Amino acid sequence: MLFTQKEYPVTVAQARSYSPLTLAFLGDGVYEVYVREHIVLVGSMNADELHKRAVSMVRASFQAKAVDYLSDNNLLFEEEIDVIRRGRNATKNSVPKSSNPAEYRKATGLEALFGYLYLINNEARMRELFEHICNIA
Repeated sequence: MLFTQKEYPVTVAQARSYSPLTLAFLGDGVYEVYVREHIVLVGSMNADELHKRAVSMVRASFQAKAVDYLSDNNLLFEEEIDVIRRGRNATKNSVPKSSNPAEYRKATGLEALFGYLYLINNEARMRELFEHICNIA
């Protein structure tokens, strides 16, 4: 374990004190691990296909659709909506060529949510949300 019990998990108040971009930085990695695990469990495939499937789920356009899906189906708690909003509003001005600013902001919000849930050690909620996200994949 990388952290001692005293340091991890953090309290909700501590997690909320992190900047949204810091949460998104962490959440980006957490979300990608969920995507990779999902793809591997789907079945054996070559490395190129693994990569293509992973990219399709981690790109900003897909993550933006995931935020819309979770929101439109009332699958988010108020606290989670707030974390996504903070992440969405905190993004930098630079946007990857493969995305537009609105999609990129929503994607950052989703990543912030996964970072937040990871910090408070709410794996059950991350898995639940990820299962819903897989419904649109």
